[in-house]
Amino acid sequence: MILLQTPGFIRSAKAILKPQMSDDIRMTLVTLSENPFDYKLKTHKLKGKLIGSYSCSAGYDLRIIFQIISDQNNQESILLEAIGTHDEVY
Repeated sequence: MILLQTPGFIRSAKAILKPQMSDDIRMTLVTLSENPFDYKLKTHKLKGKLIGSYSCSAGYDLRIIFQIISDQNNQESILLEAIGTHDEVY
């Protein structure tokens, strides 16, 4: 699947990006684009104000919030919404 980034995701990623985290994030994004429900990601639906979105793990206390969207041709893409610690994204 294609990964699309929101401006909020880009801002969040720049704020938390540290050299020791970059490999974990990169591997998570590769896995996410191949299979967003891979068991290693611990993907789950969200409730409340984030209903319609999913969360996956990108390291010990790092989460990525995303939605699966379809375009006019019913091709699915992943819209990356936020990245940060559990407390930052929820």
